Amino acid sequence: MVFKRLLGSLGVGGPTVDTVLDPGAALPGGNLSGRVHLKGGNADFDIEHITLELVARVEAEHDGGESEGVLAFERFTVGGGFRLAAGEERAVPFGVALPWETPITELYGQPLGIVLGVRTELSVAGAKDKGDLDQLTVGPLPVQEAILEALGQLGFGFRTADLEYGRIGGTGQQLPFYQEIELTPAPQYAHQVNEIEVTFLAGPAGVEVVLEADKRGGLFGGGGQDTLARYTVGHHDVRDWNAEVDGWLRQLIERRASYGGHGGYQSHDGYQGHGGHHGYDGHHGHEEPRRSGPGMGTAIAAGAAGLAVGVVGGMVAAEVVDEVGDFFEGDDEGGED
Repeated sequence: MVFKRLLGSLGVGGPTVDTVLDPGAALPGGNLSGRVHLKGGNADFDIEHITLELVARVEAEHDGGESEGVLAFERFTVGGGFRLAAGEERAVPFGVALPWETPITELYGQPLGIVLGVRTELSVAGAKDKGDLDQLTVGPLPVQEAILEALGQLGFGFRTADLEYGRIGGTGQQLPFYQEIELTPAPQYAHQVNEIEVTFLAGPAGVEVVLEADKRGGLFGGGGQDTLARYTVGHHDVRDWNAEVDGWLRQLIERRASYGGHGGYQSHDGYQGHGGHHGYDGHHGHEEPRRSGPGMGTAIAAGAAGLAVGVVGGMVAAEVVDEVGDFFEGDDEGGED
């Protein structure tokens, strides 16, 4: 729990709501469970519905630059249609399925700096109030973790992660935003790329992996343009992930040379697109690394540790919790739509 507030729209004496999520990280496409604890006020109230809303801090690019806002990306009605007596305490259990594209907020137990929340809305006698906000922690699916681990073992380091408003052309993306995990290059690629960006678009059948190579200016005459590629893997694929991922990266960099300096986008099955933002709708082009902080870019561990992110963007876990509260507090109207 991050916040617990009196339902302001009902005034003093109204019921209170406190949502408690079950411990542990949820998984994309997996179950999110917990209980909504209600406590009656000074009179009886008819609870019309209890709704959970998934919200995220999302960055949006526009002509004036870049801005951040709160975006609700899923809603679940988990209860309602009963009378809550004065002073009555009641717990409403729930279990809902997260969207497959729900962003990853932690890796190996360390936060990535992604801000997700579960906001509880209580509708009582025609009045609605978002009375509780909880931090949502989401870990990677096994195949996502395997790919990130392979990148770590290949020498790539974690730089930062964010959520970008927009859509990636040529993919099956469902949510109105996507997650970028930005990595510092492995030594063998450091002379060719500034960073590698990884986006996972999970679905019931598997995961689309979108890789972006942010090129150094002048390489192959490219002037700093990006190159994108997409690969699809199954949830239960068993591969030599180090060799697989290294092959993807080599193809990505070689493809940039074959395009003669023009950004290209190609999938494993031959899809190729040009124009726009290199196949991204609303995606940024080349820019300097963002929000890097102390200890970034060098946190690499051997073996199963893979990408050991350590301190992310200068924030430890407790500070990420504080940021969730600071960011969402005062944003009850839903923020940016």
